[in-house]
Amino acid sequence: MAIYHCSVKTVSRSAGRSAPGAAAYRAGVCLEDARTGEVYDYRRKQGVEHTELVFPLGVNMERSDLWNEAEQAENRKNSTVAREYEVALPEELTPEKRLELVRAFAQHLVERYGVVADLAVHAPGKGGDLRNHHAHILTTTRQVTAEGFGAKTRVLDDKKTKEIENIRSEWAIMTNRALEKGGHEARVDHRSLEAQGVQRDPTQHLGPVATAMERRGERSERGDLNRGHAEDRAAQAELAQAEKVQAGAERMRVQAREWRMAQEQARQQALAAERAKQQEQERLEVERKNKEKEMVERKMAERREKSRSRGGMER
Repeated sequence: MAIYHCSVKTVSRSAGRSAPGAAAYRAGVCLEDARTGEVYDYRRKQGVEHTELVFPLGVNMERSDLWNEAEQAENRKNSTVAREYEVALPEELTPEKRLELVRAFAQHLVERYGVVADLAVHAPGKGGDLRNHHAHILTTTRQVTAEGFGAKTRVLDDKKTKEIENIRSEWAIMTNRALEKGGHEARVDHRSLEAQGVQRDPTQHLGPVATAMERRGERSERGDLNRGHAEDRAAQAELAQAEKVQAGAERMRVQAREWRMAQEQARQQALAAERAKQQEQERLEVERKNKEKEMVERKMAERREKSRSRGGMER
């Protein structure tokens, strides 16, 4: 049975995240954040089946340049630097057809919003659900042309536009079209269970903490909820808190790095002020000595003048 999943999330500095870090993790590569100097090395990450960049017409650049320029285009500490689309790929399709489907979806996002898309197809995690084929599409939050980064895609930030709902609907349409073309009866629906008239509790998205547990072969609360082995919804709040702590820890690392930079800047300013003070003192000392020298020379000249005056009177 095909499973529908299409979530849209943002990568924001306010959560202690960066575009190069997010891209490196999803693509399983090593990228350096030129803004902070931090290196994100995920080359040992397993399960990355395919990666590629999808560009608007006339645009082409390396992954590192793309996401560092995306960072440089934003000035605020709480800027949103990337947007992520996470989609479940139908297990019924072949790997080639799954790639064809998600590539078409990425192309749709690029053409509709004028952004660049960084596509990564991931295999199911070891020890997890073997049907969990999925993909991450990281896009810029600004339109990109041959001239560089342009306007923000504000239409995706405004709930009144219903663009996110349109995107979710488009993914369902494209998925069902691929399933039908492949001769499969399974279909997906982007609507809520209530809107579909289905009487059952929705499954819970695992999130990073529970996903990591499941991949290690450990049972997680959200995994048990989805398997029908737990009814206690307090487990959801506990996991949400764990994820919040993770984000908080990342924010603390960013704040600590900014504090160290501020301390170093203050130290350099203090050294510069001390050097300036020392130079001023040296200048004043030189002036004082010059004045003393002038005064001594003037007195000696006056003595010589008086001596000549007395010699003339005696003659």
